[in-house]
Amino acid sequence: MDHYDSQQTNDYMQPEEDWDRDLLLDPAWEKQQRKTFTAWCNSHLRKAGTQIENIEEDFRDGLKLMLLLEVISGERLAKPERGKMRVHKISNVNKALDFIASKGVKLVSIGAEEIVDGNVKMTLGMIWTIILRFAIQDISVEETSAKEGLLLWCQRKTAPYKNVNIQNFHISWKDGLGFCALIHRHRPELIDYGKLRKDDPLTNLNTAFDVAEKYLDIPKMLDAEDIVGTARPDEKAIMTYVSSFYHAFSGAQKAETAANRICKVLAVNQENEQLMEDYEKLASDLLEWIRRTIPWLENRAPENTMHAMQQKLEDFRDYRRLHKPPKVQEKCQLEINFNTLQTKLRLSNRPAFMPSEGRMVSDINNAWGCLEQAEKGYEEWLLNEIRRLERLDHLAEKFRQKASIHEAWTDGKETMLRQKDYETATLSEIKALLKKHEAFESDLAAHQDRVEQIAAIAQELNELDYYDSPNVNARCQKICDQWDSLGALTQKRREALERTEKLLETIDQLYLEYAKRAAPFNNWMEGAMEDLQDTFIVHTIEEIQGLTTAHEQFKATLPDADKERLAILGIHNEVSKIVQTYHVNMAGTNPYTTITPQEINGKWDHVRQLVPRRDQALTEEHARQQHNERLRKQFAAQANVIGPWIQTKMEEIGRISIEMHGTLEDQLSHLRQYEKSIVNYKPKIDQLEGDHQLIQEALIFDNKHTNYTMEHIRVGWEQLLTTIARTINEVENQILTRDAKGISQEQMNEFRASFNHFDRDHSGTLGPEEFKACLISLGYDIGNDPQKKTGMMDTDDFRACLISMGYNMGEAEFARIMSIVDPNRLGVVTFQAFIDFMSRETADTDTADQVMASFKILAGDKNYITVDELRRELPPDQAEYCIARMAPYTGHDAVPGALDYMSFSTALYGESDL
Repeated sequence: MDHYDSQQTNDYMQPEEDWDRDLLLDPAWEKQQRKTFTAWCNSHLRKAGTQIENIEEDFRDGLKLMLLLEVISGERLAKPERGKMRVHKISNVNKALDFIASKGVKLVSIGAEEIVDGNVKMTLGMIWTIILRFAIQDISVEETSAKEGLLLWCQRKTAPYKNVNIQNFHISWKDGLGFCALIHRHRPELIDYGKLRKDDPLTNLNTAFDVAEKYLDIPKMLDAEDIVGTARPDEKAIMTYVSSFYHAFSGAQKAETAANRICKVLAVNQENEQLMEDYEKLASDLLEWIRRTIPWLENRAPENTMHAMQQKLEDFRDYRRLHKPPKVQEKCQLEINFNTLQTKLRLSNRPAFMPSEGRMVSDINNAWGCLEQAEKGYEEWLLNEIRRLERLDHLAEKFRQKASIHEAWTDGKETMLRQKDYETATLSEIKALLKKHEAFESDLAAHQDRVEQIAAIAQELNELDYYDSPNVNARCQKICDQWDSLGALTQKRREALERTEKLLETIDQLYLEYAKRAAPFNNWMEGAMEDLQDTFIVHTIEEIQGLTTAHEQFKATLPDADKERLAILGIHNEVSKIVQTYHVNMAGTNPYTTITPQEINGKWDHVRQLVPRRDQALTEEHARQQHNERLRKQFAAQANVIGPWIQTKMEEIGRISIEMHGTLEDQLSHLRQYEKSIVNYKPKIDQLEGDHQLIQEALIFDNKHTNYTMEHIRVGWEQLLTTIARTINEVENQILTRDAKGISQEQMNEFRASFNHFDRDHSGTLGPEEFKACLISLGYDIGNDPQKKTGMMDTDDFRACLISMGYNMGEAEFARIMSIVDPNRLGVVTFQAFIDFMSRETADTDTADQVMASFKILAGDKNYITVDELRRELPPDQAEYCIARMAPYTGHDAVPGALDYMSFSTALYGESDL
């Protein structure tokens, strides 16, 4: 009642706004108010055997005013003064005004003197205040009262009449159809509504007023001509007249209330069925997407080229960046919808929703876990394949280079070894051929290492499943076969030369020395050229620095090598000098080696040219590694900030969800602010994704500057978004529970305090010692069973909490309570389950019996209800809903078409099948 009084005081009990002392009423409105208010007063005064003729004159002495208040309130006022003097009249009027004020009505600018003096405006204002307080204020329709309630009542009652549109209390009533519709809705036999015309307002109004006066005992308060002839009829006059219709038909309100209850229950049932269908579809679509995606992630068909594998990596990045995030949102929304549906089912006293087999939230979580496991394995496989292909390309190039060098060296060697030039050679030539062969054997031994390297590289390419392994193997086999052939030919030629060695006594020692020194120096130069042209692959600054150091050490040996070169050339020059001096017929050639000074000089010049090229390649690689290092540090700098930030936000959200600072709305507002700040943080995550993409494009596989990977950040970010959304949903469900059950904020705080009583470390969980101390304080002897910190109460926690709140904890009773709060038998009790249980124990909700009683009212106390009755009392869609689902009534008093509303009511609450 305080709410209604306050609302009426604010909205309708301020007479000074309607009857200002200095302003005059519109003459047409004043006329309508005079007539309406006079008729309204007489409708009550006639119960006391009297009436008034002139509203401003007959209330001047206060006697009939006090009598009117006694009749409409049913209470006795103070004894009136019977004197005729002005002071007696003022005293009586003041007694009436004091009584009005005692009913919570604030009278502003209305004094007894104005009433005694016959002030028309003040008198009408006073009567309007009385009408508001005693005829309109107590009108209540669907949680609205007074003017809004009366207007809603009119709209609800006239809704079936398509040519009636009640939006106010003035021009909406001018055509008279609104009054006729109210009468026809409640007493259809009194008016033939089909014959009324919207363009004949006088007939409509007179018909309604005459029928109301004759059959409904509602006096004629207005003339039809006054309403039609006024552009905007007086709102207060119309409200007064319409309120009389409301009170005349208030007897039908009970049936309307019953229909409203049924509509409410059916609306809840329809909404829940739609939510169930939406959940099933969303769950089915998400599981189908997961089913299609996992085989793609589990496909490990390798590619032969780096480009093809990098394209696969790019496709995977598109999946992570474009295709997966919407599905993460769908999964989060699915959980929110499921929790909201279960909460609504509990609040409406319906059984819990059990999704189709394979579509439980746990099934979706399991499928999602399989998806992420496949995703992780696929990414690891991609990176390993890229490393493998990179290694293969490097090894294949190295194989081709070494094979080409070796093949170039062996070219013509077999022909040379098969020569029989020693048969016609002189002794010196034989001696020279023998020495030359020894030099060749030395050179052959030096090339043994290269052949072994070629074979080892080919073996590694086979082990790494190189796509061109057949060609590599064929080339390697050809080299090995040729090498074996060279070995056999070499051995055979040596034996032949040794047989003729005894015939050879003279040899040019200088040529021999030249050959011995030129061969290793030539081999060294070839090795140096090979090393200088060798490709390299590094991943860190340290590796490139190691190569640079080795290169610098090589350059440090060049002066000594140049000395050796000059020494070898000096030997050749000495040979030439001897030949020239002694006219030796050597034709200027060295019989012991094919290495000429020109070849040595040419290779030396080539080595000198390759050195700066190697310098440039190492410098460029060093710059690239420095760039990679900057990328690592750039990524680490952001990841080392974002990672702890996500963890901090997770902890803050956890604290907010268990603290009791302010109302649930305050907590919800606080959480939404956190959600906004988290969403605003998304650009930093995107920036980090960009840095991560640069790192992957640069083929950087490790980062010593941070322990955070992009996968860690993504998982943390997705968990943070899911946690804040789930926490907001939990608070919204608590608000929904509180509002639906009528639980006060103090009760909600008391429930939270009881739950948190055992959580002394504010961690959202109960430690074993805390739980033990609590039960001991209640008189229980509990062992030291370990407890998990899960943010929920296990079975014993919940038992102790209920005992501390005054519940009798017999085994059967506790088993019943646990079946309510833990229907899945997980052995834990969440705060939401706890609050649902407490709200169910303390709040009143609709039951099957209440719905059954409402149907019985609509059926006129019969044990069955007919189709016509349902369609007359309920909205069309809900009436058809009931007709389609109600079973035929089979009782002894059944009539054709009778429907069983009792079994239908129990089915709504899960007590039988619908």
